Amino acid sequence: MSDLLAARTQMAVSLGFHIVFSTIGIAMPFLMAVSHFLYLRTRNEIYLQLTKTWSKGVAIFFATDAVSGTVLSFELGLLWPKFMEHAGPIIGMPFSWEGTAFFLEAIALGVFLYGWNRVKPWVHWASGVAVGVTGVLSGMFVICANAWMNSPTGFDWVDGHAVNIDPVAAMFNKAAWHQGLHMTIASFAAVGFAVAGIHAYGLLRDPNNELHQKALRIALAIGAVASILQPLHGDRLAKQVALLQPAKLAAMEGLFQSEQPASLVLGGIPSEADQTTRYGVHIPRMLSLLAHGDFDARVDGLDTIPREDWPPVAITHFAFQIMVAIGSLLAAIACIALVALTRKKAWLAKRGLLRTLAWCTPLGFIAIEAGWVVTEVGRQPYIIYGIMRTADAVTPMPGLVVPMALFTLVYVLLSFVVGFLMVRQFRRVS
Repeated sequence: MSDLLAARTQMAVSLGFHIVFSTIGIAMPFLMAVSHFLYLRTRNEIYLQLTKTWSKGVAIFFATDAVSGTVLSFELGLLWPKFMEHAGPIIGMPFSWEGTAFFLEAIALGVFLYGWNRVKPWVHWASGVAVGVTGVLSGMFVICANAWMNSPTGFDWVDGHAVNIDPVAAMFNKAAWHQGLHMTIASFAAVGFAVAGIHAYGLLRDPNNELHQKALRIALAIGAVASILQPLHGDRLAKQVALLQPAKLAAMEGLFQSEQPASLVLGGIPSEADQTTRYGVHIPRMLSLLAHGDFDARVDGLDTIPREDWPPVAITHFAFQIMVAIGSLLAAIACIALVALTRKKAWLAKRGLLRTLAWCTPLGFIAIEAGWVVTEVGRQPYIIYGIMRTADAVTPMPGLVVPMALFTLVYVLLSFVVGFLMVRQFRRVS
């Protein structure tokens, strides 16, 4: 394994684990806050028990998120020194704001965890809401930095150096808002369905457990709304990718030759050698509509991009197809779930629906992982799109396979610890 591949693999493993912890940290506090709100309004002790149960999960994932995020910050400097040399002064602002948001999140979480019967009830509830709000802001600031890598702005690149730096323009780059919003909605969809799936499994074992019943309704409502919103926003994001990163869009669709109008491909196996995508289902004109809002628009294929600038087409395409397939499935189930929550409440006790929700538990996180593969692999061979190649940013330090293996082991062990703690929490309420 080359040092470049080892560095990229280590970063991929670190991000792959961290993103799960982060998405839970973004959405889970809001589930906790909803349950707490319902307790304050109804004084139903089941909601109080649920709030305290979920708050323990929030605390566990906050701690693991902090650990995994700290590792990532070191890896950026150690593995990609050339990137940080140039990018540090440009995107330092969102990272500093992320640190501030994370600091405020820690304070709010401390108040919530230790504020029972010590602060006024609605102030206590507000501290829980603050945990969620600061978590969302923390994630948005990090995504501003990542979006800048996809849409670099706020500087002039002269003779291999960044000059005339404008950190504000860099932070609020063209990709920041849509990419951040897409990730935030995905977090609520994934966490909502995951929590609903866990409590649906609990109801399959104990159909009369009132805590699982109430937890299922809260989580499913949040996950269902987010899952329906996600494809709608995904349409906006696709149009932006077509404008800012045409090579990524072409790889996502396995579009080797430019087309006017362009067909949307469902499935298929792309071959860079033959420059064809076989076995896919083609929907005429739909890619033109999705990319440019016009059934007759031209969509540029990889034939307009120099071969050395192509992203890995197969990986990008398969990851995109997985993301879209799962997103579409969850959106369809979400429609059924909303009917069950609003008009057909008896459906929530049906074992068929509960089994379906239980099987959906990991799907949102798989879709998020696939989406990040599209985002990161689809930007290759650049670490800063159109400016700096990934190969030029990696550290010259040899022997990166060893730290890659060690960090992977640490993340696997950390995940087992988190899994053990969460299973123990589940058994206490079942």
